[in-house]
Amino acid sequence: MKAMILAAGRGERMRPLTDHTPKPLLQVAGRPLIEHTLVALTRAGFNDIVINTAWLGEQIEARLGDGSQFGIRLGYSRESTLLETGGGIHQALSLLGAEPFLVVNGDVASDYPFGQLPTSPEGLAHLVLVDNPSHHPDGDFGLNAGRVENTGCPRLTFSGIGVYRPQLFADCQPGRFPLAPLLRQAIDHGQVSGEHYPGFWLDVGTVERLRLLEQRYGGSGPVRLTPFKNPGAGRFPRYPG
Repeated sequence: MKAMILAAGRGERMRPLTDHTPKPLLQVAGRPLIEHTLVALTRAGFNDIVINTAWLGEQIEARLGDGSQFGIRLGYSRESTLLETGGGIHQALSLLGAEPFLVVNGDVASDYPFGQLPTSPEGLAHLVLVDNPSHHPDGDFGLNAGRVENTGCPRLTFSGIGVYRPQLFADCQPGRFPLAPLLRQAIDHGQVSGEHYPGFWLDVGTVERLRLLEQRYGGSGPVRLTPFKNPGAGRFPRYPG
């Protein structure tokens, strides 16, 4: 199964760190944030990965290259303007192929075991849901016997980790659009399965949460929040709703 990392966002809430460095290249425990995700995917057996880029995307490509340093193949879906999550995935479909694929938000950190994801979901999508964080207490979806619901309790938060069939985007046109309406429509038709993951998960959307992740990954020592310096470079909505 191929995988895609969403890495095109501007990172507005993390400025000024992201003024000259794309958020995926901010360092956590001595390694750019996106590399932690790449390593986790590689260890789970994913070796063909697509990354969408927009803001300072050339820095991401200069850092990661073709993926050979990780023993994988990397491809890039370059967005001249931000396409949001739905539009970004739709543009990358030609790189992702005709089979189900994994999508991971580039600004989440988790110890979720990617290798346990279904490679062929029963419906159009399979979502990983997590406990509601303090900054998103109302959650996104209900979960009942392995099926995701738009209503129902308890409500959980979409982690930004999901497996999708290309058919989910069959009626979409190129351009900018969110993923949430597609998911909610598919949920209404009983076409989305899901699971609750109770382990570690963090939306790295603010400098404060970047500090928390650094403390978790880096252990003792000072918190390093300096942007990654790339010598070779010239210079989702997060929640459905």
